[in-house]
Amino acid sequence: MKLHRESKGTITVATLLFIILGALAIYFLEIWSLVIIMPLLVIYGLVFWFFRVPDRNILDHRENVIAPVDGKVVMIKEVEEDEFIKGKAIQVSIFMSPLNVHICRYPVSGEVIYKKYHPGKYLVAWHEKSSTENERTTVAVQTMTNHKVVFRQIAGYVARRIVFYCNEGDKAKAGHEFGFIKFGSRMDVFLPLDTEIICKIGDITKGGEHVIAKLKEN
Repeated sequence: MKLHRESKGTITVATLLFIILGALAIYFLEIWSLVIIMPLLVIYGLVFWFFRVPDRNILDHRENVIAPVDGKVVMIKEVEEDEFIKGKAIQVSIFMSPLNVHICRYPVSGEVIYKKYHPGKYLVAWHEKSSTENERTTVAVQTMTNHKVVFRQIAGYVARRIVFYCNEGDKAKAGHEFGFIKFGSRMDVFLPLDTEIICKIGDITKGGEHVIAKLKEN
């Protein structure tokens, strides 16, 4: 199983803790140490599972908006996007549980024209205000269909580390990685009002493969 590059520090700490706690359990509890070691082994395995990098069939896209993460669609609504679009947009929000793949992918193809990191709170990721009050990043892409699409990584109550690797001027390719969020979190995509929304609330998305919307050609 291939592991994400963001896993190194976490897995190192998890390994040391597993060895230390396991050794203490064996020393003090002897045969009963299995009561401690087995749950620790499950948690240790989940750390590896969280950082897995699955194979995805990434295609070339022009007007398609691709699910940027694995998760569940929890919101589709018209909102005011005040940071970059500064006007109305359709917000599609996808919530990731700690068991989901947490690689963040470009939802559209084009050129990165804006990026910014915002420190903030750690409200639960499904809270509506988390989009504007939590620690987050904002990225905007000028698409191949001449639209401006904004997407936002949002830290949750558990997630305390967001990374994004893109820079202004970079070429964005729908489905390809641009960042990572550790543990439970959320990603919002802000689309033009005339976008055809294909997904619905409750849908389970597969990042990099599932089409969630289609942009109109300008």
